[in-house]
Amino acid sequence: MAFSMAGGSPSNPEINITPLIDILLVLIIIFIVIDTWTPKRKGLEAEIPEQQSQTSPVRQPVRTIVVQVLGQADRVPAVKINEEEVSWDTLEGRLRAIYNTRAEKVAFVQAAKEIDFDYVAQVIDMAHEAGVQRIGLITAGPRQEARLR
Repeated sequence: MAFSMAGGSPSNPEINITPLIDILLVLIIIFIVIDTWTPKRKGLEAEIPEQQSQTSPVRQPVRTIVVQVLGQADRVPAVKINEEEVSWDTLEGRLRAIYNTRAEKVAFVQAAKEIDFDYVAQVIDMAHEAGVQRIGLITAGPRQEARLR
């Protein structure tokens, strides 16, 4: 048996990276296929009332309509449209008059925690009958709760 001592040093092991690159490419293709075949989740569309700027001297017409349901739990609550008191009998007619001329058919309903949801549902139903297409619910925060009472 003869050994070749041509270089005088033992052979250095080398890593063959071709299989590693093949595995990497296969994983990339798998992730791309999974990403294209899985359905994309779409969140809920929400309408947020616009903040009125306090620095503008020109009075803009009110675009946001907020229907407030105010009162206590043991009585029939009062209803207001943008701070204007309205009776339950005339609520649908007033909303119909407002939304007949509007292109933007969005309204917001705001109620205190103590109010039964039946009253809020009645307001939503009347608004739909009056021609409102989108209705947003405004929850009362800590500062608004004090103002609603």
